[in-house]
Amino acid sequence: MEYAKEIKNMVPVARCHSHGPSPIPQEGSFTPVSRVEDISGFSHSAGTCGLKQGACKLSLNVKNGIIQEALVEVIGCSGMTQSAAMAAEILPGKTLLEALNTDLVCDAINVAMREYFLAMAYGRTQTAYSQGGLTIGAGLEDLGNTIRSQVGTCYGTLAKGPRYLELAEGYISRLGLDKTNHIIGYQYVNLGKMMNLLEDGLSAQEALDQSTGTYGRYEEAVTTINPRKQ
Repeated sequence: MEYAKEIKNMVPVARCHSHGPSPIPQEGSFTPVSRVEDISGFSHSAGTCGLKQGACKLSLNVKNGIIQEALVEVIGCSGMTQSAAMAAEILPGKTLLEALNTDLVCDAINVAMREYFLAMAYGRTQTAYSQGGLTIGAGLEDLGNTIRSQVGTCYGTLAKGPRYLELAEGYISRLGLDKTNHIIGYQYVNLGKMMNLLEDGLSAQEALDQSTGTYGRYEEAVTTINPRKQ
């Protein structure tokens, strides 16, 4: 290590005792973290790309500094989906520091990784006070039984008003309108449930019928419309 002349000419002065890093809450206990291997926890983060045309929600389960589980959800440009596929392959097995310094292809995923690292380093995680943290596989619980992201897609114009396209229940197939043309309910298809029924051997029509439901006062609608075509 090379020292400047000014440092070499200084008189040595003893430092006070080092108390080490302040402990942070991690999986039910307060632990001092001085190495990446000291970090454990499960949490989420979100990031956007530079042009703000897409976003990523990242969920990681970290044990002893190593990513054991990764859930990568993206919305935006089409290329992001391929980036998410690559990130799901890249992230498990890496330390948090390696992941932070890895090109995860999409800038939104990179930003989400940065925000996740900051949360973990400061102990701001979902499992900060959960004894032992969460088991590997906890990320799938966010997706529910049908293993699909919770997506809300709605569109509206001043000229023609709102269109609900996809909500928590599923793909919106019809909107129910009252006599003043206000939305009072909708019909939806739970695509995750439908695919499961198809895999179980049901016909397409049977699977569709069993996966279709309504929300709100749809049955009282005076008019129903297809939100994508009408």
